[in-house]
Amino acid sequence: MIKKKSQISKDSRLAEIGNRVRALRKANTNLSAEDFANEKGFDRVQYSRIENGANITMKTLLKVVDAHNMTLEEFFSNLD
Repeated sequence: MIKKKSQISKDSRLAEIGNRVRALRKANTNLSAEDFANEKGFDRVQYSRIENGANITMKTLLKVVDAHNMTLEEFFSNLD
């Protein structure tokens, strides 16, 4: 039996980006991840993966940044 690879990366930088996305949602809305995803046009499973540090495309990152009405510079300003 072949085991499916985990969609969540072990790269701590991806986890840090996921944590940033979660923190932004919680700081700027009173919505659950599922409600935020629905309101902003994300698939709820995809959005959950983003907040949990999954490897995402640049297009998805731009969609997240746009959903928070931020620039890329603002998004990355608090990350190491």
